[in-house]
Amino acid sequence: MERLSIYYTDLKMQEGISMARGQRKTIEEKIAEKEKLIEALKVRLKSEQHELDLLNKEKRDEDLQTLNDVLQEAKMTALDAAGLIREYLQERKDPA
Repeated sequence: MERLSIYYTDLKMQEGISMARGQRKTIEEKIAEKEKLIEALKVRLKSEQHELDLLNKEKRDEDLQTLNDVLQEAKMTALDAAGLIREYLQERKDPA
């Protein structure tokens, strides 16, 4: 009979079912843990958002530098380029 009990215990352990049980947490403890977890996640989210904002700013700066380089090469101002782009968009909108 003892052999059968050992086999059953081993089988349950292999299935991932723990035979030992710890002391159960009170509902207040569970609530406090969830509140603490949510606050930690908010801090993490704020940090990740800050990193994303920095990356977006870096990308924007690179894009602006690229456009500035092209404008200098073409010896154009930003206003000149904006005018050309508006003309292009208007022509696309109202083909002749």
